[in-house]
Amino acid sequence: MNKEVQAYNNAQADEDKAICNLLAKEINRHLPKAENKIWHRHPVWFLDGNPVVGYSKLKGSVRLLFWSGQSFDEPGLEKEGSFKAAEARYTAADQVNTKDLQRWLEKSEKIQWDYKNIVKRKGVLERLK
Repeated sequence: MNKEVQAYNNAQADEDKAICNLLAKEINRHLPKAENKIWHRHPVWFLDGNPVVGYSKLKGSVRLLFWSGQSFDEPGLEKEGSFKAAEARYTAADQVNTKDLQRWLEKSEKIQWDYKNIVKRKGVLERLK
């Protein structure tokens, strides 16, 4: 695991740390070609420079975010923001359904909107895959 991501996880309270470590382990396992780094102070995984998945500690939960998640058409993911992102929130590691997570991660490789160039396109998203 990326040292900065491990430091982020280690800085969390015990239950949140368990959630973060589980998410990182599963994401790394199912997206082995993804680049992983701290981006905007949170762990994020990128494919060809495009952000696809990440997580962050919020007040009261850990949020798992898929940048193109609204296009996955998956129960368990809720719309987030005004673009194509979708999220799931967890308060305990045993709430993470790893079968669902694996399916969502597979879709994050196959279904992508071009967030990498959103500024250049003045806020307009184009479908990559």
